[in-house]
Amino acid sequence: MVPFNPLDWFRSRGLQARCRHALSGKPSLEDAAREVTSALGSNEADLALVFISSHFASDLTRLLPLLQQRLNAKHWLGCLGGGVVGTTTSGEAHELERTPALSISLLNLPGAELSSFSLDSSQLPDLDGAAKNWQDWVGVNPAQSRSMLLLLDPGCDAINDLVSGLDYAYPGIAKVGGIAVPHNADHGSLLYGNQVVGGAVGLSIGGTWSLDPVVAQGCRPIGPVFAIEQAQRNVLLELSDGDRRASPVACLQRVLADLSAEDRELVQHSLFLGVEREELIADAMLAGLNQGGVSADRPERAFLVRNLIGVDPRNGAVAVADRVRAGQNVQFQLREAQASRVEARQLLQTRRDQSSDAAPLMGVLFACLGRGNGLFGSPDGDVTIAREVFPQLPITGSFCNGEIGPLGGATHLHGYTACWGLLRCDPPEAEAAKRS
Repeated sequence: MVPFNPLDWFRSRGLQARCRHALSGKPSLEDAAREVTSALGSNEADLALVFISSHFASDLTRLLPLLQQRLNAKHWLGCLGGGVVGTTTSGEAHELERTPALSISLLNLPGAELSSFSLDSSQLPDLDGAAKNWQDWVGVNPAQSRSMLLLLDPGCDAINDLVSGLDYAYPGIAKVGGIAVPHNADHGSLLYGNQVVGGAVGLSIGGTWSLDPVVAQGCRPIGPVFAIEQAQRNVLLELSDGDRRASPVACLQRVLADLSAEDRELVQHSLFLGVEREELIADAMLAGLNQGGVSADRPERAFLVRNLIGVDPRNGAVAVADRVRAGQNVQFQLREAQASRVEARQLLQTRRDQSSDAAPLMGVLFACLGRGNGLFGSPDGDVTIAREVFPQLPITGSFCNGEIGPLGGATHLHGYTACWGLLRCDPPEAEAAKRS
């Protein structure tokens, strides 16, 4: 028998990865803070993730002092959401929408290299300058980062430039997050350290830990694929289908004529445009998706789903929330519950199968305000899908005003999506070799 050394036991206990979660629906900020802090205990954590509903917007500056009186963590990060996602102390995961709610997760991550940062979005470095200027501005060494959690204030300046700049400075590093919801109070929507701030905040995760991203767009295509014949920036002027050319509105009218009555009803509030991106095909292959089916074959096409933001009745032009150009292909898309379920489940299953030896410690979910009960018709839609794939997965997160996640090797700002970050202990090859 191996001799028992109590010091070894305490050391091993101290090096175990751990996540503690608490979720409160108390209508009073003090009562909610008291409930979660009592449940979590005072043991030190490496990271505290805090998500709070917009019902507490005017009291947001009082939250961190209430929590930090009793909770101890090296890094604090969080935001105000239209609803929160959280896990109770008994292990139940829930989405709390349109109600006061507070979700907290405390994580101990031995082997992790964590670095939190707060960014003034009014002073972005030049996108045409050196990548090192961005790296110095963020304060994170790319060699020590494998993933980033990114939270943006709704008043953040130049969001697309910020996301592009972070991709420029930190290529190949997955970035997952969301935009907090707006409010009328005279302070920001983000929690960082012991402050409430605006701009952007984030957490770099490195060492033996990483966030495995999953982006579920939740749409299915309708009608044919059209080629863009004429476009100006984000405005579609003319589309073609074979030898037939017409305005985007005329093309949409053709599509609508062939839809069922149920789909025509969906069009009134759930119509989007898919912009073909060749670089997304690899993602679709990995997900095993081919036009909604399960297949590992190379799909013919893959689309980045974008919002439709306006129509010009004079010439039938359509504005889309992305830059487009002649020569690209597009296809109209419908967002609906069943397509969202199928896609999200398949994407999560693919991640599970690819990393069967490294089950996630936790899932962080950034879901659009348009998902949840409004999309699925019942509570806990996205967390239920995740629990079907990862039955005991603790989940935390927020309902956002826009979601951030990678597709096709680039980070995009999304709408109506579910962007997941699956937190795994996944040593890089050099670390794994040392252990073998």
